[in-house]
Formats: sequence, C-alpha cells, structure tokens
Amino acid sequence: MGAITVTPIAGALGAEISGIDLSQPLQADDVAAMRAALLEHLVIFFRDQQLTSAQYMAFAEAFGRPVEYPLIKGIDGYPFITEIVKREDDKANFGGIWHADTTYLDTPPMGSILYALEVPPWGGDTLFANQYLAYEALSEPLRKFLDGLTGVSTSVKADVSKTREDMIAGAGEAQNHNFVAEHPAVRTHPETGRKCLYVNVARTSHFKGMSEKESAPILNFLFEHQVKVEFTCRFRWQASSLAFWDNRATQHNPINDYHGYRRVMRRITLAGERPA
Repeated sequence: MGAITVTPIAGALGAEISGIDLSQPLQADDVAAMRAALLEHLVIFFRDQQLTSAQYMAFAEAFGRPVEYPLIKGIDGYPFITEIVKREDDKANFGGIWHADTTYLDTPPMGSILYALEVPPWGGDTLFANQYLAYEALSEPLRKFLDGLTGVSTSVKADVSKTREDMIAGAGEAQNHNFVAEHPAVRTHPETGRKCLYVNVARTSHFKGMSEKESAPILNFLFEHQVKVEFTCRFRWQASSLAFWDNRATQHNPINDYHGYRRVMRRITLAGERPA
C-alpha cells in the first residue's frame, strides 16, 4: 500500500481518500488515519475499490459493529449488507430526501457505508450537509432555545415513506414497521465534543411537549437552514466507489434524476450510541 492521501472536495465537508486498496487487510495506522479523516471531514470517499462482500464487511468491521437495517433484510449470507436498488421503471429512489439515517431508533447508527455496484450514465449524485456548521450559524438566542428541546423522530413520515415504497415492495418486505424515538434537537458529538443540529425533515415530526402545529414554524425554518448550499458537498458516483459518512453530524440526500436507468448500491450501517 502507498501512503494515504486525503483531498477535501468542498469547504464544508467531504474528502476523497486515495493510496489505499480496501480489499487488502487494513493496517492499524491506516484505520486510524481514515477515522481521523472521517471525524475532520464527516464524509470520506474512495474510488476504484473492487470489493467482495467479505472484503466489504471486513472494511466496515475495522470501524465499528455492523447492525441490521430495520426495514429491509440483508443479502443472502450477509445480513448486515443491504442492497439498495432503483430499477429502470421505479419512480422514487430509496431515501430520496434530506435525512440522517434511522433517527427513529433509540440508538441511531454512528455511520453508514455505501458501495456502488451499478450506476446510471449520469445523475444519481448524493448531497451531504454539515450539521456542525448548521448549528454554529444560528444566532445565540436560537441556539440556547434549541439546546433545551427534544425532537420526536418517526419512521412513517409521509414524504420519506413514499421513497421506500418501490424498494420495500420489490423486496417483498412487510410495511408495518412503525418506530418512534426521542433525541435532543442539538446533540454533542461523542468523539469531537462539538454540538450539531439533530433534526431532519424526513424523520422529525415535532418537539416533545409541543404539538406538531406549534413545532412546525421552528422545524420548517431549521429544515431549510440546515441544508444551505454553503454547508454541503456533492459526490458523483462511479461503479466501485465507496462513501462512508458520520451519521451523527451529517445529513445526506440522494438525488433522483436518472429515471429509466438502473442503480445498485450496497449499504452497511455501524452501531452508534444514544444521542446526548
């Protein structure tokens, strides 16, 4: 292996990592360098990685404990690898809305890893947003107000549920899962100690102790604010590319602009801790 190179792709977050073959056993120094890059840049990207399912799992296990996705079963022989497919005739793309992964669980994941098997000739990029910057850009009075609030997350908000319908129906999975969890509207990252916004338009329905109607003006402002272009980066997928994001301090949005083409990705989710 050559020396790892970390190249930022935007001012807000995101970096490409080169100089490493993820199909080979990872050395402790390399894992430490990649984890440091993840904590600094929040999402890291790799190109031209030819990975078997076993090699993909080995990479994920170097950074944490893989967990099953609650709504769709994993692939045969690898229950922690979820295949995400948009077929040529599908109208919606899976998770095609700004969100942090599975915040409707009591212990949402620390991170997610996505590996591209098949991509369209154009389109299908993914946007990422830095929630440290989103929080820090708010006024001090609003930050203080939000610091005392608890957001209620649900798995069945209408807009995001629509993005899962084709995928779940194609997999033959049941659609009666209804998860609800409560988390701080502003969480403190357990490794960096920095505060970040922890609400998202796909999952957060209201603030605890407030009605949805009372919560809506505040949440709608935050949903628009936290994905401002200056807080984001954009990744152009190629086959054999891999993205690894810190789910505790980012949101992401896969763009649904490649109708008529097939896209096949595989995802591994890593266990996290209860937000605080």
